[in-house]
Amino acid sequence: MAKITLSDLKHSYYPNPKGPADYALKEIDLEWSDGGAYALLGPSGCGKSTLLNIISGLLTPSNGKILFDDKDVTRLPPNQRNIAQVFQFPVIYDTMTVYDNLAFPLRNRGVDEATVNTRVMAIAEMLEVTDMMGKKAAGLSPDNKQKISMGRGLVRDDVNVVMFDEPLTVIDPHLKWKLRSKLKELHQKVRATMIYVTHDQTEALTFADQVVVMQEGEIVQIGTPVELFERPAHTFVGHFIGSPGMNVLPCEVRDGGAFFGDNLITLEGAIEQGAGTAEIGVRPEFVTLGDTGLPAVVHKVSDVGRHAVVEAKVGDISVKAVLESEAPAQGASTHLSFDATKTRLYRDGWIATRTAP
Repeated sequence: MAKITLSDLKHSYYPNPKGPADYALKEIDLEWSDGGAYALLGPSGCGKSTLLNIISGLLTPSNGKILFDDKDVTRLPPNQRNIAQVFQFPVIYDTMTVYDNLAFPLRNRGVDEATVNTRVMAIAEMLEVTDMMGKKAAGLSPDNKQKISMGRGLVRDDVNVVMFDEPLTVIDPHLKWKLRSKLKELHQKVRATMIYVTHDQTEALTFADQVVVMQEGEIVQIGTPVELFERPAHTFVGHFIGSPGMNVLPCEVRDGGAFFGDNLITLEGAIEQGAGTAEIGVRPEFVTLGDTGLPAVVHKVSDVGRHAVVEAKVGDISVKAVLESEAPAQGASTHLSFDATKTRLYRDGWIATRTAP
């Protein structure tokens, strides 16, 4: 396995890029430790697949370096990087048995049959496919085919990194949770460096120890799932992670405080000096309804089973709250309160408050 370092990485698909808008990746600096589980998370077009292809050697970056354990591999082809990759669609040989599919990467490298059998059976047991080793791959269900594709990436013990490019795209929703759990379990057993690319926040947050959130070719935040939820560094992270996403409310900064309309909002800490469009961010989970606070009218109530999502209007501005208790009826008058320790000021999207000492 390997530590992976990306240094001053940029990439443009144009031969002569003129400015930042021409770059699919903009100034990526990142380090992943040996044996970690990581996710690249972001919407389609944010640059995550471009970054994955650069790490694998399918693309050469316009600028910067890729290091595996401090060895510069920027110009090396994929076959010299010792990488295993699992794609959206299962890459297996339909005419081969499950056993032979799992054995193929090892046999292709001249590994002796005794070692092949040991590794194949170990991975098959982890994947819970030992009962289908003699079956032709063509007859497998889509989720089992993807299991075998994952196994082909994990069967080698000499890879620097195993990369997953949205591997659950074609899997039925009711099977995704099972495969996500299996992949997490596999990582804990084999301790390979794994990078998981997805636009699905649930997949990223349940798999990874550390998540890299990308937007328009830039990294906007790196953190644990808890850190990304509890303290989004950018309003995009607040929107993209969480369901519903973070409330982002217009405000005015004056006299050292943040005002939502005429109401002074208590924040997590002091406001940092600076210019730019100011907004207040607070997740719906940290908004409560009661008899005191901002006067509001309930606009809509959505019952999602274990809780209700209430959309209330403060003037013309919508504010969402997640309630575990019974929700008021549509049209009811209420008051909103924000948890001050979870309420922050953002300027031009970026967090602009310091945590209280």
